[in-house]
Amino acid sequence: MIEKALVKRTSKSFWAWIMFLVALIAVGFAAYIYQMTHGFAVTGLSRDISWGLYIGHLTFFVGVAAGGVMIVLPYYLHNVKEYGRITVVGEFLAIPAIIMALLFVVVDIGSPMKLFNVYIYATPHSMLFWDSVVLPCYLVLNLIVGYNVLQAENKGVKYGKIVKALAVLSIPFAFSIHIVTAFLYSGLPSRHYFLTAMLPAKFLASAFATGPSLIILICFILKKLTGFDAGQKAINNLATTIAYAYTATIFMVLCEFFVAFYSNVPGHKAALQYLFFGLHGHSQFVPLMMFFVCLVVVSLVLLIPRQTRTNPMLLGIACACVFLSMYIEKGLTFVIGGLSETPFGEIAAYHPTVPEVLIIVGVFAIGFLIATILFKLVVVVKKDRDVEAFPQEDRAGLAARYVAEYNAANGIVVEPKVVKVEEPAEESDETKENE
Repeated sequence: MIEKALVKRTSKSFWAWIMFLVALIAVGFAAYIYQMTHGFAVTGLSRDISWGLYIGHLTFFVGVAAGGVMIVLPYYLHNVKEYGRITVVGEFLAIPAIIMALLFVVVDIGSPMKLFNVYIYATPHSMLFWDSVVLPCYLVLNLIVGYNVLQAENKGVKYGKIVKALAVLSIPFAFSIHIVTAFLYSGLPSRHYFLTAMLPAKFLASAFATGPSLIILICFILKKLTGFDAGQKAINNLATTIAYAYTATIFMVLCEFFVAFYSNVPGHKAALQYLFFGLHGHSQFVPLMMFFVCLVVVSLVLLIPRQTRTNPMLLGIACACVFLSMYIEKGLTFVIGGLSETPFGEIAAYHPTVPEVLIIVGVFAIGFLIATILFKLVVVVKKDRDVEAFPQEDRAGLAARYVAEYNAANGIVVEPKVVKVEEPAEESDETKENE
């Protein structure tokens, strides 16, 4: 079935996009080879900041993958039929997100062969071990469930009970991948910014805002490019979920400020001061965090009122602001901010290098390539099987256009049929006389 994504209804713009992504992957791979050859000295990582943008992106994309459960859970457990059309979108979104998260681990540890040491020398008391277990399991579950659900729709049959059981099984894994990731940080007693029992709840809330926001944006893009209609009820339900989850996330961020500054604990205040206000003459992240604050205000203003939340254009802006703000807070600054203060009370500056950025771009390109193929497959199957998903589609005109494009590509000339209209025979003189 996967061949449909590369054969059916492709265009020059589609292949141009694919070639562009392949070029970015090649550039990122070359940068990765350069990093492996010269070591981590070519990156901004140091003795004090051993986790940088690589692990920050791992944290963010684990949340993106976990956010798809906000569709899977209502549909499979509570039979919310409005999500039926886009459930596979949530499952397929988790696949590139987890692959990207795992790739960021690979580029962070240096030699890829070191990754197997986690399994060869398994240490169950370590959160890293459990993270290496739940992430691949969640990836495999989404691959199996998403492919079989779409395959069943392609054949016009109902997916089996085993597939539904695996989908239900993926729900606790969706929660666990981000809880375990949060435990990686909150179990570090020497880092006050990470040392909070609220961190797993904050991670989950941000995931339940980030994942659905990206799903809505993907649905809007698919509608613009292909005419795929996710359904207004499904979009409205997801928007409501985002509004609650995002509000809870920002509330927890404000709680961190209260605990840090009201208790006046220097270690707890240091990271927040460094990120939002600058500390010891270091203020490289202050403009970025001010932009984060602006995005938060715009998101809440557009998401909380029902009138703006149900407006497609304003909702798209709100979802983009939510996604970008969480990318800044969790993907770009969370890890670096928590590690920047050294045990001596000094700030260790972190400056990403060109090879580091190119590697990140390459991993992004891999994720976009996988997502493009998977969502193209969804659109192709939906066009064949779900007529209501394309309400504006002219089926007869579309079929004629595809036939014409196929004939033109293969040099087939179809002679137009000439219909001869027989002229009525002239009436004889005897017939006229009888009339």
